Formats: sequence, C-alpha cells, structure tokens
Amino acid sequence: MRYLLLFCFLLFASTLEAQDKKLVYQFKIQEEIGPAAWRTTQKAVQEAEAMNADYILIHMNTYGGMVDAADSIRTRLLNAKPIVIVFIDNNAASAGALISIACDSIYMRKSASIGAATVVNQTGEVVPDKYQSYMRATMRATAESTGRDPRIAEAMVDPSVYIEGIIDSGKVLTFTSSEAKRYGFSNGTAESIAEALALAGVRDYTVVKQQLTGLDRIINLLVSPAVSGILVLVILGGIYFELQTPGVGFPLLAAITAAILYFAPLYLEGLAANWEILLFVIGLVLLAVEIFVIPGFGVAGIAGIASILIGLVFSLLQNDGFDLEFTGATEVVTALATVLIPFTTVLVFLFLYGEKLLERGAFKRLVLQDVQSPAAGYVITDQHQLIGAKGIAKTTLRPTGKVEIEGKRYDARAESGYVEAGMTVEVVGQERFELIVRIC
Repeated sequence: MRYLLLFCFLLFASTLEAQDKKLVYQFKIQEEIGPAAWRTTQKAVQEAEAMNADYILIHMNTYGGMVDAADSIRTRLLNAKPIVIVFIDNNAASAGALISIACDSIYMRKSASIGAATVVNQTGEVVPDKYQSYMRATMRATAESTGRDPRIAEAMVDPSVYIEGIIDSGKVLTFTSSEAKRYGFSNGTAESIAEALALAGVRDYTVVKQQLTGLDRIINLLVSPAVSGILVLVILGGIYFELQTPGVGFPLLAAITAAILYFAPLYLEGLAANWEILLFVIGLVLLAVEIFVIPGFGVAGIAGIASILIGLVFSLLQNDGFDLEFTGATEVVTALATVLIPFTTVLVFLFLYGEKLLERGAFKRLVLQDVQSPAAGYVITDQHQLIGAKGIAKTTLRPTGKVEIEGKRYDARAESGYVEAGMTVEVVGQERFELIVRIC
C-alpha cells in the first residue's frame, strides 16, 4: 500500500511539472523582409497557436525590406495569442524595426542595433512624404500597442523629429543595445536565446523550432520579388521568340513553364484567383489572334497585353476582384514594379536588339538559317515582279513557310490566318525577303 501511494504521488508530481513547463515556438527572420518572410511568419503563428504555445520567439537578423510585408507581419504578431519575444541577433533595421516593436518583449545582443526605418526605393533613395507619413503612423501605432514611446518610434522614420537628449533633428534614430534598454525600447541585453528567455522569466520550458519543408522553401523562393521578376522576363521573352518562329518550340515551352512557376505558388497561397489566371490566358489568346489572324496591330493586341499585365499584377495583391480597399498603396506599387519593370526591360531590349539576337549564338536555332542557294532551286532577287503570280504552298504557313512558283521556292507569309501545305496561293505583296500570299 505504501508503494502504491508513493507511485501515485510521483505520478501526480510529474503531471504538475509537465503542466508548469512552458512551450516556446521558435522561428527565424534572417532574410530580406518580403513575401517569403511574411509566409514564414504566418505559418509560424498558425502552428504556435495550434499547439497552444505559451511563447513565440523570433530569432531576428535583417536589414529590412518591403513595407507591405512588414506591415502584414507586425499585424499578425500583434494579434497572436502567445506572448511574442524577439531576440535581435545583430540587426533589426528598417522593416525589421517595425516587426520588432510589434513584439511584446525585445532582447538584443550587445552588438545589435535597431532603427533607421525611413522608407526608401530600390535604389536607396528616400521616397515621397506620403509614404513616410504612412510609415510614421504605423510605427507610432505599433509602439503604442506594445507600451513603447511612440515619439521614439516616429524618430526612427522621420529625421525632423527632435527628442531632447535622444536625437537631434535632421538625423534618423538608430539605437544600440544599451540605448534601446536605457530608453525603454528593449527589455534587456542577452548573448543567446537561452539568456533572452531567462531574462523574460521563462525558466522551465520546451522549445519547438519551425521546420520548413522542401515545398515551403521552393514556394518562398518563387514568391520573392526578384524571382517573380525573372519569371515575368522569361514569360514575355518566350512569347516574343515564339512569335518569331513557326510551330511550337522551346520559347513557348519556357514561357509556359515560367507562367506555371509564377502562378502556382501564388494560387496555393490564396493570392492568385482563378479569374486572374484566366485573364492572363485570355491575354495570350488575344495576342496570338492579333499576330496570326489579324493583319497589323490593333485592338486585340492592345487588349491582350493589358490582360496579361493585369493578370500578373493582381495575382500579387490581396484583393477582392478589382476592389483594393484593404490593399496598401505600397503593396500596389511593389506589384506594379515587379511586373512593369521586367515588361519595360523586355520591350526596350527586344526593340533595340531583337533581330540581332536572333542572328547569333544559341538563338540562331530559333529561326531558319538555311542558305537559299540557286543550285537548290531558290532565288534571291527583287520579287515585286511576282505580285499577282500564283503558286503552291510547299509547307504549312503559320504564318510563315515556303511556297513554290514556276518551279522555284520562296519564303512566304500568309496575309491572314493559316495556309495548309498543297493549297493554291496568290502573291499580293512583298516585305523584306518574304512574299505576302493569300489563298486563291
């Protein structure tokens, strides 16, 4: 009986000990703040809340990044059920400062710094005041929510803010670890995560670290602005080169692959809706109709390009149809830049070097390079005299190919639509070294 009572006592004690043990969910923000960091944070908070974690601990070291992503992260952290602690390993600059201020407790390594949250563009230039105003208000509101001095938070954005004994006007505020502690912006100095947790009063705990799957890492890579921009380049470049060659070839395959890689992670994350992907496909169809069916370039071509661009841009936004009420101006500007910069780059590059590019290197394989010698039955002469002549399409014209007139072969292009091999055609014009033909 004595042993039974002892066993029950030990079991009861171990149960109490397990109940007192705190659960800490740990994840990292150690990259540029962007869609990948937002996705990682969202996943972390969801997992921490699902396992009823007592604390979320962020291991941070970042120079900042995109304001819209940082705003999404700070909002999620402010609304998280567990207590949120951030350990700043080295840097919490710009967008990283905003995220840190959203946490309940901040602990910094002795060599760490926090601040310098002025909004800048991709070249490092300070953007207009309307963007600074938004960031100032966001920093103030976040500091107020977590019990920190809103004027100090504002001084990290606005160089005109003067706080006696802390910052002179004309300078953007950045705190060292000791300064942040002195002015109530951090809760202490720690050299490790274990030390930060000890300072936070967390003694008996279990740490669960976030485990990103291979799919998570791939999606994080694909949703980054840099990779999205490259994929847009491949999509547009592939479409251009495919239109220069008859049939279905490598450029089209590259464009389709890039489009799948662009839209798939956005669709999985709930950003790209069905109508946005459909709009992109409709744009491709309209562009193909303009190039292959309708002579010249008009309404269908313009509508096609517009549909492609709108589909690409809206797939990057958290919108409800065309309603952007809950989408920040910074998020819209970022989406436009991600799509329009590569689009403009491709347009200018192909306008200047498109034809030369098709004549050299690996791109020579994308166009016909056969020598049209007289011995092989070809003629290279002024062909205006052939206008009105009739012949046979020796290959299918989609829209370009070969025709035979009076026993001689010529490069030709269909005036509209497609011409099947074996059909009788009539020459209606000449453009450079191609005959323009139509079905008789």
